[in-house]
Amino acid sequence: MVNKNNRVKSTNDIELKDRLVAINRTTKVTKGGRTFTFAAIVVVGNDNGIIGYGLGKANEVTTAIAKGVEAAKKNLIKVPVHKGTIPHEQIAKFGGSRIILKPATPGTGVKAGGAMRAVLESVGITDVLAKSKGSSNPHNLVKATIAALSEMRSPKQVAQHRGVSLDKVFNG
Repeated sequence: MVNKNNRVKSTNDIELKDRLVAINRTTKVTKGGRTFTFAAIVVVGNDNGIIGYGLGKANEVTTAIAKGVEAAKKNLIKVPVHKGTIPHEQIAKFGGSRIILKPATPGTGVKAGGAMRAVLESVGITDVLAKSKGSSNPHNLVKATIAALSEMRSPKQVAQHRGVSLDKVFNG
């Protein structure tokens, strides 16, 4: 479930980089022969807390990727990145995929598998520990990772929710 508060309204002034996560080829057998179609799942991000994913389907790989990029630009979210890592531990699931994200100290790197790594690097996270359990389907892993990141709350948001000033939190 993507939080409505984190949505990014316009993409005009944002420099987004796209990253291909997976391509799936499907075959339809007809009287005339085999027809191949391709489905591409793509992640776009600006390496500074903005991320989105999209699925594109077409008869050619390049067209499927282009459609995926356009779909990804339509559902961008803002993620709090705190000193190159995530603010707190988070667990999420989507379909049969379950993921665990944990903050890591600087220099750890992105310890994550394929589909999760693409999402975490695109959002600009440099140090994180991640584990996937259950299904390793790239579509579900991307969606679970985005769901986990959308539930993240920055220290400022937590302090506001509790009614405490940030000076009191960080300065004692």
